[in-house]
Amino acid sequence: MIEAPHYSASGARHKSAFALPAELFDGTVHEPVLHQAIKTHLANQRQGTAMTKTRSFVSGGNQKPWRQKGTGRARQGSIRSPLWRGGGIVFGPQPRDYRTRLPRKVRQLARHSALNARAREGALLVVDAMSFEAPKTSQLAGLLEKLGLEGKKVLVLSNGLNRNLYLSGRNLPSAFVMSFAEASAYDVLWSDAVVVEQAALAGGEPVEPGSSPAAPKAAPKKKPAKPAAKRPAAKEKKPAARKAPAKPAAKRSAVKQPPKKKKKES
Repeated sequence: MIEAPHYSASGARHKSAFALPAELFDGTVHEPVLHQAIKTHLANQRQGTAMTKTRSFVSGGNQKPWRQKGTGRARQGSIRSPLWRGGGIVFGPQPRDYRTRLPRKVRQLARHSALNARAREGALLVVDAMSFEAPKTSQLAGLLEKLGLEGKKVLVLSNGLNRNLYLSGRNLPSAFVMSFAEASAYDVLWSDAVVVEQAALAGGEPVEPGSSPAAPKAAPKKKPAKPAAKRPAAKEKKPAARKAPAKPAAKRSAVKQPPKKKKKES
């Protein structure tokens, strides 16, 4: 079991040391994973916007500077050749993305290794709840001075979001305040000493200072169900009206055709 020095919120040291939880502090430091995590973090900070012009991007040089033969000089096709002053650059940097990604379990292993490294060195200090009523840089600076960390790069890890603590350490050039859950392996190794709130290591729920816990919401009352509306009774169908018998079609009057005339015999 690894132990760390335990201090009060005013900077007084307790007689008994604080036993660090075995889930996070098992004493193993995986150096290859730490190296990989730091290299990935630094690579992800690169902008990758450096660019040089090749001979196709340099202006000028459209015509041959002199004829091919007869001058006694070496043959040249363009004054923008990489051999000329002011010409293009060969194999220069071009815009690219340097970002790489580490698996989640590798990042967790690197973070645990960094915390174990600081704990084994005795550079991890546990402090009771650092509750500041208002942002006060001098109050945090006085606490770090009592802990013997004046002039060192200090990483202060709070239990959740602590706005007053963050604003108090924002003006200190050698101190950086952040949540314990957000700290990475690079952040831990950047600092010379790590100051952690006790509640963050004890597994307490992160609570923002000055905020009252929200009261449980009452269950919404169920509205009484409306009685089902009665459907109107179906209207009785009226008997279909009888159709009048169709009148017989009027007979066409026969038209008498005139008799055909007989041909006269010659």
